[in-house]
Amino acid sequence: MFRMIQCLIQAFLFVVSSCAVVDSNFKERVDWAAIGVTSRTSFTFKSVDARALAVTDAERQQCRAWFDENVRFADGTKTVPAYNFSVGGQSLRRHYKDWEFSVGEESAVGAVRRGGKTTYIKLTHKKSGIAATVEATIYEEYASCEWTVYLRNNSDDASPVVSAFYAADCTLPIGGSQQLYVSKGSGADANDFELRRSFVNPISMRFNANGGRTESTLPYFNLCGSKGGAVMAVGWTGQWYTSIAQRFGRVAVRVKQETFRAALNASETVRSPLVSLTFYDGGNALKGFNMLRRWECDCVYTESATEITTAGLANEFSTDDADALIRSIREMPQETCDEANFLWMDAGWYKRNESWYDSVGNWMPDPDRFPQGLAPIAEAGARRGMGLLLWYEPERCCKDTQVYNEAMRHEGWLLTRSDQVNMVNLANDDACEYLGDLIANSIRDNKVGLYRQDFNFTPLPFWEKADKELYGGRKGVAENHYVTNLYRYLDRLLEVNPGLIIDNCASGGKRLDLEMSRRSIPLWRNDYNCANEKGEVKSDVLEATQVNTYGLSFWLPLHGTCAFVDGEYADRTNILPCAQRAGYLDIRSYMTAGYYPLSYGGLRSDRILAMQYGDETAGAALIYKRADVKSDSYTLKLMGLDADKTYCVWDYDAPEVRATYTGEKLMRDGIAVSVTSAPKCAIWQYSAE
Repeated sequence: MFRMIQCLIQAFLFVVSSCAVVDSNFKERVDWAAIGVTSRTSFTFKSVDARALAVTDAERQQCRAWFDENVRFADGTKTVPAYNFSVGGQSLRRHYKDWEFSVGEESAVGAVRRGGKTTYIKLTHKKSGIAATVEATIYEEYASCEWTVYLRNNSDDASPVVSAFYAADCTLPIGGSQQLYVSKGSGADANDFELRRSFVNPISMRFNANGGRTESTLPYFNLCGSKGGAVMAVGWTGQWYTSIAQRFGRVAVRVKQETFRAALNASETVRSPLVSLTFYDGGNALKGFNMLRRWECDCVYTESATEITTAGLANEFSTDDADALIRSIREMPQETCDEANFLWMDAGWYKRNESWYDSVGNWMPDPDRFPQGLAPIAEAGARRGMGLLLWYEPERCCKDTQVYNEAMRHEGWLLTRSDQVNMVNLANDDACEYLGDLIANSIRDNKVGLYRQDFNFTPLPFWEKADKELYGGRKGVAENHYVTNLYRYLDRLLEVNPGLIIDNCASGGKRLDLEMSRRSIPLWRNDYNCANEKGEVKSDVLEATQVNTYGLSFWLPLHGTCAFVDGEYADRTNILPCAQRAGYLDIRSYMTAGYYPLSYGGLRSDRILAMQYGDETAGAALIYKRADVKSDSYTLKLMGLDADKTYCVWDYDAPEVRATYTGEKLMRDGIAVSVTSAPKCAIWQYSAE
C-alpha cells in the first residue's frame, strides 16, 4: 500500500511538472521532488571484479538478438519495431499492412560509425508519400546498439499529419527487482549530477528536458534487474521526453521529441532522437555504467577528444591586448607549458559595448586590442607547445551586431526577443549554412584548436514562437529542424577544421546528451563553480565539485570544471579528466578507464566521499576527508581487480612505503588507510605486479 501511495504522489508531481513554466526553478525542483518520492541518493554498490566486468558472449548475443528482432528485421509480422509513429492518425504499430519494409545490407565495421555495423531499414507508406528510413547500428564487441528514425515526404503535396513520433516505444527484458538509476541535470546547483536509485514504477515515470536543455534530468538511464539490465542513452539537444514503467516482468520505455504534430511539406524530412542501448548480465548496475563508458570512449567521442589540460589566458572580464597576452604566454612557467594542451581565451575578445554579454554576434577580434586578429596569440602559444581555446556563443546575437544585421536581411533567419537575446534560426538551412561558414572561417583564421561553444538562453520558447510565425502552426517543426541543423553545423566545423576539439558548455552542462557527445566534450559542466568579478566563489564549492565529479562520472568519461580555490585539497578536488590546473597527470590518466564509486558523502562536511578510477592493471582511489570528519581511518575496498593477481598499493604522499596484497584481499576486506588531517584528499594508487 505504501509503495502504491508513493507511485501516485510521484505521478501527480510529474503532472504538475508538465504544467510548469519551462526553464523555471520551480519545474526543476518539482521534477527532482518527483524522482525523490521513490528514490534515494545514499546507497552502495555491490563490489565487482575484472572478470565480471568483461563483456561476455552472452551479452553480445543478447544485444544482437534484441537488435535484430526489434529493429533490424522487425516488420510487424513476427516482432514489433522498437520505434513507432502515426501518419494521418494511423499508427505504424496498428497498420503494418499499409507499409512496405525493406532491409539493406549490414555494413562492414566502421563504415558508418566507428566500431559499429550499420543497416538502413526502409519503410514506404502505400497511402501517402511518407517514407521512413531507420539508421540502425550494432556495436557487437560492446553489446550496444543504436537507431534513429527519419521521415520524409516524397510527394509534391503536404503529407497527412505525423504525430506520436517515438524513437523508442518498446519493452526491455529486465526482470526481477527492477531498479532505475538516473541523475540530476545541471541547474547550477551544488548537487548537480547527483545519482538516484529508484524502483521502477508501474505508473509511467516521466523525464524530460527543461526548456530545451538538460537542467532537470540527464537523458541517461540505467535499468537494472536481478539478472541483467540495459543502459539507455538519448541523443536529442532539445526538448527530449522519456517515460519508463514496469510492465509484466519487463520495462517499457518511450523516447521522443516531447511535442511533434505536423504535416510534412513536399520534400521535407524530420528525424527522431537517437536512442542507444547497452545490455549487461548480472544484477550489478556498475557493470552497465562501465560498459557505457567504454563504448563512449571507443565509439562515440571524436578521435580528437581526449583528456585535456588547459591554462587560463583571458577570462570574460579581461581587457588585455595582444601584446599583453603574448607577453603573458612568454612568461608562463615551463612546467605549465609542458602540461597544458590549450590556452583558454573566454568571452570578450570581440568588440564589446559594456560587457562580454551584450556584444555577442560580432565574431571578429576587437580591432583596437587585436589589430592582427588572434592568430599571433595562437602562434605564440604554439611556440610553447599549446593550442588556442576560444569562446563563442554563435546561436545568440545582440542587436546591431554583425550576425544580427545579416540575419535581419533575410526572412526567417532570426527569432527576436530583446536587445541582447535573439536566436539565429538554425532551422533555416540558409541561416545554418551562413553561420557555419562564418564560424568555421573564424576558427581557421584565428588558428583555434579548441572551439568553445556556449549557449546561455532557453530555446524552447523561441521554437514554439517560430512554429506559429514561420511554420504554419505545425508543432515541433522548428525544434526538429533546428536540432538537426545544429548537428549539421557542428559537423561542418569539424570538417573544415580537421582535428578540432569542440567544448560543449551551454551555461555549464545544460546540453549533455548522446548526440553532443558524438561531437564534443564538456570542459565546464556546471555554472555553480563560477567565480564573480571579484574572484569570489561559493563556500561549499569544493564539496560541490566532488559531488559533481562523483555523479557525472557514471555517464561521461570526459568532463571538466575548476574550483577556484588555492591549496592542496582544492588542487586534488580539481583532479578531472579535463582539468584547468596543471598537476596529477598520472592520476588523471586513469579517469577514462573504469569508474567505481566507493563512498558517497553528498555535500555533508562530516562525511567522506571516495571514488576509484582505473582497470585491473593500475588505478587510483581519491578519498576526500571533509573538514568535520572525525575518524582518522578509512577502509579502502577497491573494485575491478583480478582476484588472483598480486597488487602493489601505496599512498601518493609516501610512495616509498609500499605493500602487496592479492586482488581478492583488496576487494573483499580492503585495507585501513590513515588520513589524520582534515580537510584532506588522500590518494592511494595500485598496480598489478
